[in-house]
Amino acid sequence: MSVHKNLVLDEVRKYHQDTRGDGVFVPGTTEIWPSGAVLEEDDRVALVEAALDMRIAAGRSSRKFESLFARRMGRRKAHLTNSGSSANLLAVASLTSHLLEDRRLRPGDEVITVAAGFPTTVNPILQNGLVPVFVDVELGTYNTTADRVAQAIGPKTRAIIVAHALGNPFEVVEMAQLAEDHDLFLIEDNCDAVGSTYDGKLTGTFGDLTTVSFYPAHHLTMGEGGCVLTSNLALARIVESLRDWGRDCWCEPGESDKCLKRFAYQMGTLPEGYDHKYIFSHVGYNLKATDLQAALGLTQLTKLDRFIDARKRNWQRLRDSLDGVPHLLLPEATPRSDPSWFGFVLTVDPDAPFARAELVDFLEGRKIGTRRLFAGNLTRHPAYIDQPHRVVGTLANSDIITDQTFWVGIYPGLTDEMIDYIGSSVREFVAARG
Repeated sequence: MSVHKNLVLDEVRKYHQDTRGDGVFVPGTTEIWPSGAVLEEDDRVALVEAALDMRIAAGRSSRKFESLFARRMGRRKAHLTNSGSSANLLAVASLTSHLLEDRRLRPGDEVITVAAGFPTTVNPILQNGLVPVFVDVELGTYNTTADRVAQAIGPKTRAIIVAHALGNPFEVVEMAQLAEDHDLFLIEDNCDAVGSTYDGKLTGTFGDLTTVSFYPAHHLTMGEGGCVLTSNLALARIVESLRDWGRDCWCEPGESDKCLKRFAYQMGTLPEGYDHKYIFSHVGYNLKATDLQAALGLTQLTKLDRFIDARKRNWQRLRDSLDGVPHLLLPEATPRSDPSWFGFVLTVDPDAPFARAELVDFLEGRKIGTRRLFAGNLTRHPAYIDQPHRVVGTLANSDIITDQTFWVGIYPGLTDEMIDYIGSSVREFVAARG
């Protein structure tokens, strides 16, 4: 490392220390965000160092992160993307590839998912000409069940894509068995659940494909960013092609002829010997991440265990604080799971002597940030009303979530004092109206 570079990075460290703030929590004045990134000195240094090296495209940091993250998640391959939303798009689109032959998904095929979730789990289904089949979720866990999914399987069903709700695993062992029994693909949307386990095994290791987000709200951050993981090498190759413009070539930018036959291919109706770096086997995208993002991801990855522990500790502290408070349904871990929680979700009893909006307004007035359980019932949103879809059973719980549910933060940036203030504020509000 050059002398000048060392000097710059030393100044970055000093700058970080100078801008940390006093860290004093003032109840009712200090913002308690529902989610956020925990960014430390080494994160800032890593970003600046990558910028000094002008690593502005995907390169060595991206490849290193992919390798380390795949190993951490127990999967053979990981492909970085520019967002978790893009990861979901790639995961679903990969199942439509001609390389899957008779197993490929085609327009009009059905994909089972839940109505109460985030749109980017559902959007890729529609964007690929497929039909979402919506099922309801359980209150308390906010996940669907294998029984509900089983009832939704029909002659056109080809895949299942479900998110682990707010870090709480769904019945993924049973869901994977259901997929195997019916020859369906299973995609785990693990964006909120990195580090969660079911039957002692990491979520994200059961499906054919798994997606992760590195948006600042999530367990690790790259600012923006996401990842598609799989242990199926054929699917991994398809994901890579779709992510990288649809190229057939697997050489990194700046590399060539790793297959030792760059000018010996004949594909499609192209002339024999056409440059393999410019042969396209999929209608793809450019959804790559950059080394700037990956450099941040690498430092964040070293802290993952600490972040997971903090989320679990904060969730349990708030759960203990609110135990027994009337008129509120408190969250419950799915049986046989150990969640790496994303947030702390509350549902106000429809018969409570106060409305959800009143409690939310009270908390927001105390600078305690709240969020809805994402879209609530997606089928009620203007974007989806006229889209092709099928509903199996009622969506009664999804409607209750739309009207009565919200969540507050438990992310690692919150202190015990902040968590206790959230709990005491909820208790104070309910007691005054109880």
